Amino acid sequence: MVWGTEYDPAPMGQTVVINNAVEIGDLILIDTDRSFTGQDGVVLTRDSTGEAVPGKLAERLFDLDPSIDHLFVLQNTVTVRRRGGWDEASKSAVLTTVEGFLLFY
Repeated sequence: MVWGTEYDPAPMGQTVVINNAVEIGDLILIDTDRSFTGQDGVVLTRDSTGEAVPGKLAERLFDLDPSIDHLFVLQNTVTVRRRGGWDEASKSAVLTTVEGFLLFY
């Protein structure tokens, strides 16, 4: 990239490692190696995405799939609800989004 030309959003952070992802009905519980909140959990819906790290993650996941309607983020875990359950493509898209979230935050 040449200085003064178009901005290139190169990755700046680290990939989030997903230790485990468990599917339970409409929920997927994602255990990671990074903390997204403090000791207080954050509930996020399409009507209230909030600010800071959990809010930005929620915005990306809600934009990803219209069937995702609820998130609960507590420290290094992210619980995502998708109405109608999970297929492999939806699950993979969510996991990929979480993995790459801190690269461009």
